[in-house]
Amino acid sequence: MRGPRTIVIGDVHGEEGHLEVLLGRLPELDADDTLVLLGDYVDRGPDSKGVVERVRRLARESVAKVVALRGNHEDKWIDCAREPDPSFLLPPGNGCANMLRSFTGRSAATGEIGREEMKLLFDVASWLPADVTDWMAGLPLWYEDEHAIYVHAGLDAEGNLWRHPSESSEAGLLWSREPGFFRGYEGKRLIFGHTPVVGLPLDHLGFVRRLFDDPTDVWVRGDLVCVDTGCGKGGFLSAIELPGMSVYESR
Repeated sequence: MRGPRTIVIGDVHGEEGHLEVLLGRLPELDADDTLVLLGDYVDRGPDSKGVVERVRRLARESVAKVVALRGNHEDKWIDCAREPDPSFLLPPGNGCANMLRSFTGRSAATGEIGREEMKLLFDVASWLPADVTDWMAGLPLWYEDEHAIYVHAGLDAEGNLWRHPSESSEAGLLWSREPGFFRGYEGKRLIFGHTPVVGLPLDHLGFVRRLFDDPTDVWVRGDLVCVDTGCGKGGFLSAIELPGMSVYESR
């Protein structure tokens, strides 16, 4: 008889189609299982609204326990609903225009943002439903079970020791991209997203293994696993099943 499983899904970034494909490829879950989503459900892709609705529906309808963490993109939308931040809203790479278009019924393929959309983009509370903002604000920043620790981005460090998420700052859990974390974390298995796998170091593989490694795959270094395989940035969506370490993909 198998024990409880945890399946962890990486950053979705508005790609509802990829999310549906991935969910359809996961094994059937039961009441002993847990589904963890690591945050960043919105921005970049064409259907942020659809992803939010799907994740919320999963939490209501799945027989498994569903834990949806908050990502840095959700965190910024919570802030922007109170006080718009141009440094987040305007850079094209953040994909905020597609978030606006998804929630207001506009096409995600309308190109550069125009004056009307710009004005609307800065009036976040007028188009982002309050119940969505409240949902984002209620999402936890980390989760832990018998298999692993789960965070969106990373942990704070104290010297060479990495703090438990209960002792880490919100900034560390949501935004961290410390090279020392990627190369030096040791401890209980930890699953994270936020940093696309193509930007993570491969020196732990050695020369020969690097020759044959696919840099777009889920990244594993000892106790550390990254499942952000670039969904919303031309990549695909991935999940990993614990404790068996089976990987599922939308590609």
